[in-house]
Amino acid sequence: MTLKTTLKLSAAAASLAILAGCASSGALEEVRSTAESAKADAAEARSIASEAQNTANQAQRQAEQALQMSQKNREEMNRMFERSMRK
Repeated sequence: MTLKTTLKLSAAAASLAILAGCASSGALEEVRSTAESAKADAAEARSIASEAQNTANQAQRQAEQALQMSQKNREEMNRMFERSMRK
């Protein structure tokens, strides 16, 4: 279940409980529990997203390093080829 869906369901449950006039402590506690669960789910989703972003940034840095190394090697091979052709 996505964060948005969880939050929407929580808001809908809270609205229905209030609109229906079910202001008993049991109903309010259930709504509070649902909201807290949604908040915990949101925090977990945020943590996972942050970890994914860090992994993506690391992969990007490694890809850029590999590209630079590849370009350097290509230039060196071209110089070696040119030297061999001059002989």
